[in-house]
Amino acid sequence: MRCVFVNIRCKPGTSYRVAEEIALREIHSELYSISGPFDLLLKLYIPDNADVGHYINENLLDIDNIERTETTLTFKAF
Repeated sequence: MRCVFVNIRCKPGTSYRVAEEIALREIHSELYSISGPFDLLLKLYIPDNADVGHYINENLLDIDNIERTETTLTFKAF
């Protein structure tokens, strides 16, 4: 499994609805409301044999009210 972090910007006033939809899909390890240019920070583990872009597109980006995402791939935990 590969650990990936996804910053999510939601349409104004919709971050709680987006978070609820993500939670219902049970794809995440952790999900936080954050400050700054993004509204949510999602930590998830993607299967080693899965394409990261396809996985995120198929499991996350079809949620209404997501305006933008930024994905950070991880390499080694210390």
